[in-house]
Amino acid sequence: MDDSGSTVPRRQLGRYLRELRENAYVTVTAAAKELEWSAPRIWRYETGQVSMHPNDVEAMCRVYGASRETIETMRALARETKAHGWWHSYGEAIKDWFKLYVGLEAAASRIRKYEADLVPGLLQTVEYMTEVIATDCPDLSEAERKAKVDVRLRRQRLLARAVPRAPQLDVVLSEAVLRRPLRDRAAMARQLDSLVTASRQHNVRVKVLPLDAGLFRCAQAGTFTMLDFPTDVREQEPTTVYMDGPCGAVYLDKPHEIQTYEDAWRSLGERVLDEDESRALMAAIAKEMNHET
Repeated sequence: MDDSGSTVPRRQLGRYLRELRENAYVTVTAAAKELEWSAPRIWRYETGQVSMHPNDVEAMCRVYGASRETIETMRALARETKAHGWWHSYGEAIKDWFKLYVGLEAAASRIRKYEADLVPGLLQTVEYMTEVIATDCPDLSEAERKAKVDVRLRRQRLLARAVPRAPQLDVVLSEAVLRRPLRDRAAMARQLDSLVTASRQHNVRVKVLPLDAGLFRCAQAGTFTMLDFPTDVREQEPTTVYMDGPCGAVYLDKPHEIQTYEDAWRSLGERVLDEDESRALMAAIAKEMNHET
């Protein structure tokens, strides 16, 4: 269970602290003033983005009027958040805001992903990820680029792990992703062939949203990921919706937020090609790319 690291306990602790604060009718601003902290610090704690010292947890609990028993429980959970997953050893190769996602990804039992522009990192070939990284980060040194490639390759291991069981990966790709080539079209053809191969794994499904499929619900939301977590645990993590950009990420887990994206995912599912049709289209485009080289 090393891969799940401290992410899940951090998120659980953050939710509990937020509930304690809200039940005490204390605003973030009021809590920050009482604790002599910044409001963003409390927000980072409540969203599980950073680990917490047990003494800080106790200080928050006291402001919220928590019982001694609750305080001790929260302190124990805070100690669990100090454990580190493998991703912490990569330093600057992983942005701090992305470390939370990598931990959640490793703890998920199912990953649902809609991609409008790029092949998902979990399914990228080395050639594809190398060009993506070089395009996004042209000023990085060769060593820094290699470190980023190593991170993606390490993330990909979770699809083949035995313990805990590898997550189910369900991907919907816009047809535009398949037709947007790398500079080396033969390399893009190899990426498409790799997608076809990956889609035959027992825990990977890849479906294509054709360009003529029309609009789907919440299309303006763009690319998003939905993470579902194991149900056979005492404290189940809620489904989490994740979206990111060059400057940061958004994590959504409120019931109405999750329902909105469940509706979007269902709408996508009504418009995609089935698995066999999707593989056939990927293979056909790969053939076109090879003929153009």
